[in-house]
Amino acid sequence: MCRVVDLQQAVLAKNDGLAASLREDLMDRGVTAVNLLSSPGSGKTALLELLLTWATERGIPVAAITADLATENDAVRLARSGALVKQVLTGGLCHLEADQVRAHLDGWLPDGTRVLFVENVGNLVCPASYDLGETLRVVLMSVTEGEDKPVKYPTAFGLANLVVLSKTDLAEAVGFDEKEFAANIGRINPGVEVLRTSARTGQGVETVLNRVLAACDGSPPHRPPLAGAHSHGHVHEHMTASEPAS
Repeated sequence: MCRVVDLQQAVLAKNDGLAASLREDLMDRGVTAVNLLSSPGSGKTALLELLLTWATERGIPVAAITADLATENDAVRLARSGALVKQVLTGGLCHLEADQVRAHLDGWLPDGTRVLFVENVGNLVCPASYDLGETLRVVLMSVTEGEDKPVKYPTAFGLANLVVLSKTDLAEAVGFDEKEFAANIGRINPGVEVLRTSARTGQGVETVLNRVLAACDGSPPHRPPLAGAHSHGHVHEHMTASEPAS
């Protein structure tokens, strides 16, 4: 009898095992890994540059891996923060995998690093299925992308520990409906924390950094990375999944 093997499940299972091992190793070293996911153009790199800059200015040892299909533009940009930064070129692959992250960390990540940011490839489809050994998964979207983004990409938003709404300084100009957005988030990931930010004005950036540092100090995320079921967790006062900010 022939046995049909689901190759996708096999690949994901192998990745999950590698990710779990990497997460354990990083935790043993006192490193909190943050996986940043978003669509292209959402402002992910701009936010990360500010997070790295603010952390560096406060003497918090941070590092970042940034992934892209081509060019080292993002690494050059992020290095302006003064943090340790490494570019990963995927050669056309639309996502990072746990073994790639480990390979680039070996011999590179200094002892004493508190936070490792991993800027995933700009894409909300493939990266959503791959655990990278992160402690905190942050999914970012801008107000210019529309209120229905969470229901269009339920895997990405449903597995988020934290959702960041960016470019909020443009919300009024583009007619962004925060009530509808919050309702959509609530349908996909009930109780997930949503933070409002603007890289242009600096709004909310320190709050995001503090949330990451809270994860470093043992404050549990909304739910374990890539766990199947949703659970209710901490809701930030700026916005919840069922109540838009005033």
